[in-house]
Amino acid sequence: MLLNKTRLVGLSNRSRNCNMDGNSTSDIVILSGNSHPELADLIANRLGVRKGGCSVYHKTNRETIVEIADSIRGKNIYIIQTGTKDVNNNIMELLIMAYACKTSSASSIVGVIPYLPYSKQCKMRKRGCIVSKLLAQMMCKSGLSHIITMDLHQKEIQGFFDCPVDNLRASPFLLQYIQESIPDYRNSVIVARNPGSAKKATSYAERLRLAIAVIHGEQKEAESDEVDGRYSPPCIPRSRTMDVSVGVPAHPAKEKPPINVVGDVGGRIAIMVDDMIDDVQSFVAAAEVLKECGAYKIYVLATHGLLSSDAPRLIEDSPIDEVVVTNTVPHELQKMQCNKIKTIDISILISEAIRRIHNKESMSYLFKNVTLED
Repeated sequence: MLLNKTRLVGLSNRSRNCNMDGNSTSDIVILSGNSHPELADLIANRLGVRKGGCSVYHKTNRETIVEIADSIRGKNIYIIQTGTKDVNNNIMELLIMAYACKTSSASSIVGVIPYLPYSKQCKMRKRGCIVSKLLAQMMCKSGLSHIITMDLHQKEIQGFFDCPVDNLRASPFLLQYIQESIPDYRNSVIVARNPGSAKKATSYAERLRLAIAVIHGEQKEAESDEVDGRYSPPCIPRSRTMDVSVGVPAHPAKEKPPINVVGDVGGRIAIMVDDMIDDVQSFVAAAEVLKECGAYKIYVLATHGLLSSDAPRLIEDSPIDEVVVTNTVPHELQKMQCNKIKTIDISILISEAIRRIHNKESMSYLFKNVTLED
């Protein structure tokens, strides 16, 4: 069941409905790829505009073809395309759609990407590369002049783009869900499943006036330590003037401490918060630890519900009572496989951002009281 949260505290009636003025709908065009047409329909309905005619399909050789049916010369284009499990096709569809609009003389092209693909690959890893920077450059080169996204994995990713980026936050919707849908939420504790997410947990706890707990010692999701050339010991030069061998000191290996919970969760509701749920094994392991420590109910809240692999089965068999995510990523199939997954509709936030950008209004209200930890 889609939890359609249609109020954002403080929005006026006009912005709540997000309808455009009659004379401003003629130069706005909403296009969508194949990643999340349901979200595109919700956004178009809230804006009171009709989706533009755009066909995106694949030939027999798997090349992506984009055909725009309507004239978009001089129009303001908003392309709604999110990241799903078919991530590489999603990216190519977005790039080709943006370039097609650019070569068709569109006035402006805004990419609405609720979940930015490859956002977890935003740091240098051994002989790898920062893939999110490469993707940002490709998007800008394709013709996108503005990006609307939500809850980037790392806020610094905005600096990879050569165009403005509005990184919206889903935290008001998740906080509202806690207050309205979790009975006795005052007896809750906000849990960070690892020390890295402690800042986000602290931000939620301060807004709800709740305590926090941190799970320490959980195995991180870092890549395995494979043997490569970097682990070869350095060559120690021979010198007749040195009697003692001098070389580069070895970096001591990490030893993870036993998993424990820093904070009191006994007899309370544990609410884990994060930006995305992809591989759920770490969440299931954390839930088992919380259950052993006395938590009588366990919730997991996140913005992006990727829910890869056999996530629905693992959630169904785990101590987790409920997993709450937004509809930035389609997950209807996973919901059919697991009754514990709930969805919050954030189309009102995205449509309000589009309305403000199109009418050249300030975006500051959407970031009111937003901190870097959110």
